[in-house]
Amino acid sequence: MKNTLRVLLLAAGPGLLAPAGAVLAQMPAPRPVLASPSANGPLALSLSQAIDYAVKNKPTLLATRLGEQTAKAKVGEIRSAGLPQVNVAANLANNFKLQQSLVSFPVQQTVLTSSDVNAATSGERQVLTTQSLALPPQPFAFGLQHVGNASASVSQLLFDGSYLIGLKAAKVYEALATKQTQQAEIEVVEQVSKAYYSTLVARARLSLLARNVQRLDTVLYQTNAVFKAGFAEKIDVDRLRVQLNNLKVEQQKAQRLTELSVALLKFQMGIPQQQYVQLTDSLGAAVVDAGALRLRLGGANQATGGGVTGLGAVPTAPVPVGTTPDQSRQDQQTALAGARPGQAAATFNYNNRIEFSALESQQALAGLDLANRRAGAYPRLLATAAYGFLGSSNRFGELFAFRGPDSRSSGGFPDQNWFGFGNVGLSLQVPVFDGFRRRYQVQQARLAQQTVERGFETLRQSIDLQDAQSRASLVNALDVLDNQKANLDLAADVARVSRIKFQEGVGSNLEVVSAETDLREAQTNYYAAIYDVLVAKVDRDKATGELYSQVKK
Repeated sequence: MKNTLRVLLLAAGPGLLAPAGAVLAQMPAPRPVLASPSANGPLALSLSQAIDYAVKNKPTLLATRLGEQTAKAKVGEIRSAGLPQVNVAANLANNFKLQQSLVSFPVQQTVLTSSDVNAATSGERQVLTTQSLALPPQPFAFGLQHVGNASASVSQLLFDGSYLIGLKAAKVYEALATKQTQQAEIEVVEQVSKAYYSTLVARARLSLLARNVQRLDTVLYQTNAVFKAGFAEKIDVDRLRVQLNNLKVEQQKAQRLTELSVALLKFQMGIPQQQYVQLTDSLGAAVVDAGALRLRLGGANQATGGGVTGLGAVPTAPVPVGTTPDQSRQDQQTALAGARPGQAAATFNYNNRIEFSALESQQALAGLDLANRRAGAYPRLLATAAYGFLGSSNRFGELFAFRGPDSRSSGGFPDQNWFGFGNVGLSLQVPVFDGFRRRYQVQQARLAQQTVERGFETLRQSIDLQDAQSRASLVNALDVLDNQKANLDLAADVARVSRIKFQEGVGSNLEVVSAETDLREAQTNYYAAIYDVLVAKVDRDKATGELYSQVKK
């Protein structure tokens, strides 16, 4: 029982441009039922459906859940020790050479003398004398050649300190296995979310490149017509053709990158690569208000919001009630520095992180392990009972005759060969001295408990660091997105003006090519900034322990 408990205790790793003011994704609340993968048709996937499928079907998670079921089975094994233990046994033995034992017993001899005879002849009563003979011990064989027995025994544990502690540890151990499964689910949610966002961004950028190719092809066609009319030079056409060829190569690269993103998403979900999937969420549907997010981070920028898309004015977020301008600036600097503002720090709950909760369960198991070692000094009491039959015979065939107490031989003598037996009792086991083994076991358990307790401070510091890093990364990503959005607007305007000037004959073709190059670079940087914000939001939700709760909604 104690060894089993020790094992248990130790067992414990589609709009491309959204409205202004929106920047990053949240988990949708409803999660429709997702059909099983089928090679006959595409598998439609929203982000919530992709997460739901991965949580239910990813092989690594299925293996983790098998470990959880193993933990529950181990708990059942511990509990079974307190139930009645029933055993049935049957044995047959051929004593081809019976064991002999030396038996020593006194032998008395009656002494009859001639005087005793004469006295008896004369009618007198005579008492005869006896004397002991000094015989050595004589060998005797007990039993017959063939022996059989059948019995049933029952034992019931009445008291065992280790068992009582094991019952408490069983519940904690089962809870720990559940938390470890939840931790693995959070990892899968993070991986699937990032892969899904990567696919959305890659798909959006691919669509934008297709429009760029179409627009540049139109400019090339118009320039070529102007060249044929004698109002443009051949070098203008060649520059645009080189630009178009480079853009088509970039489009092909983006196409392969999109395919690779989809393959990664399938891998993170546990879907076969040959299964065709169709993403139903759009990049525009994956965003929320940036101003509200900045306020929640404690570092809202009241002047700029952070729009993903559109040319409208940046919305201004209202100042929270009770927040002074100085306090708002202080919170912003605190957020940019990577720390939590005072109000956010006061409400931060480490138990939101599944790692912290799992460490608490490990601490509880370590304490129960220490109590279990100390309980090894307690006595152990069991109730026992047994009943069976024993038979013997000189011939094997007669052993199964099963002759009872009423059996008689041909001469009328008792001929019973099977006899019943039974007993009930109590078994008390009191440990007295084990060579200080238990003392050193208690010392090891106490040190293991202290080691777990030291891990709390390390984990708190790690969580604080992750919280600060995720906060700073998200704020920085929002700022970069604001800047890249402004750059994209400027580059688009410059490209538009350059094309108009070239068409009107007041601009050069080189200016158009340069403006188109800058526009594509601004578009690439813009979508990279969107992806960075989406990933930073996922990391932020994971750092605060909200990622799992959002998926559960």
